[in-house]
Amino acid sequence: MRLLIVGALNGQLSTATKMAMAKGAKVTHVETAAQAVETLRSGRGADLLMVDVRCDIAALIADLQAEHICLPVVACGVDTDARAAVNAIRAGAKEYIPLPPDAELIAAVLAAVADDGHAFIFKDQKMVDTIRLADQVAPSDASILITGESGTGKEVMARYLHRKSLRRDKPFISVNCAAIPENLLESELFGHEKGAFTGAVARRIGKFEEADGGTLLLDEISEMDLRLQSKLLRAIQEREIDRVGGKAPVKVNIRIIATSNRDLQAEARSGRFREDLFYRLNVVNLKLPPLRERPADILALTEHFAERYAKANGMPTKPVSLEARRFLTRHQWTGNVRELENTMHRAVLLTTGPEIDVEAIRLPDGSRLDEPVQGFGLAQKAAAAADAATRTFVGRTVSEVEQDLILQTLNHCLGNRTHAANILGISIRTLRNKLKEYGESGAAILMPGDMRVNFG
Repeated sequence: MRLLIVGALNGQLSTATKMAMAKGAKVTHVETAAQAVETLRSGRGADLLMVDVRCDIAALIADLQAEHICLPVVACGVDTDARAAVNAIRAGAKEYIPLPPDAELIAAVLAAVADDGHAFIFKDQKMVDTIRLADQVAPSDASILITGESGTGKEVMARYLHRKSLRRDKPFISVNCAAIPENLLESELFGHEKGAFTGAVARRIGKFEEADGGTLLLDEISEMDLRLQSKLLRAIQEREIDRVGGKAPVKVNIRIIATSNRDLQAEARSGRFREDLFYRLNVVNLKLPPLRERPADILALTEHFAERYAKANGMPTKPVSLEARRFLTRHQWTGNVRELENTMHRAVLLTTGPEIDVEAIRLPDGSRLDEPVQGFGLAQKAAAAADAATRTFVGRTVSEVEQDLILQTLNHCLGNRTHAANILGISIRTLRNKLKEYGESGAAILMPGDMRVNFG
């Protein structure tokens, strides 16, 4: 756990720092928000920011977003300053820690962003076999390609490999290649020198250098532009990178793990992915089976999420009824573990009896999960759906129907852009452009993790 503390290091904040270090955190300290951004830009990364509430937290978060630095921010201050605490949360802080500090509270906050939150929960034999292979290859420096549908736990597997590797005490750095605009991804990976391009006001250390000695995860690598793939291949082969605008190569010592929810070999055959890069990454392939093929894992994860979200919401842990268990194992889980997690979070909040039953298992809008149409056979259901769809489309423009389809698919995927793009058969960049257009016209866009439950 790498903790960056922002604020004057004296009195109670100093005590909080010592408590964090006692829990194993590696602490770096700066006094101002500007120094925090500069520290992160220089490659001295962090897993969590603890910021004095007297700092301009809104401006700090805005600066981090401008730099594409995604880190949780926790505000801290004297417990009597309720207005400052509320303003900090509104500005984007994830939590507020009152001072004087409480050792148990600090430990809980650190645990929330530590590896405990990335534990692998599995019982199914298919996952047992996959984990056994992961354990065999983890201590090596071989590049590993993790494949599987969206939501199967590819990043969790990558973190598991890092924890089991000889680099476990070094940084684990993750880059989502689908979430960063194409024109910024090169700088994000390799860094840039001051003045390399418009807006490059200072040197920026890229993720390759930040991960030096440790592991670099290239998440959703299939979304990377072909030109940049060429530069990535050279960096992996030569173990050196060139900053944008740099004059000399920089040596790096990292292990590469890549993930994709596409068939990269098929992408290479079609010319959308470099074949030589595919073979360089695919030294070992860990293929994560979809959740619907792991029934024992569905039940294990159901219990895990039910307990986790009961504790997170200060509620008693309730057992899952037998009928609900049967219902959950029959569901197809197109969103895999991520969909099950959100479903169980809702179920914990919505259940009213002594156990979690089928009535609490609902979609974000409050409707039943896979609710059957009573009295209809398969053919009748298909005919009814086709008739309803026809009535819905008549009299509307193609762009209107397209917008509804995209937004409904995004809602179905609980705001997950990558999964929605795969279902729609479009690229993540096309989806982002469409959502930007809809947002500018006033449409409500669901963000990842949002839960909109409506019982109207």
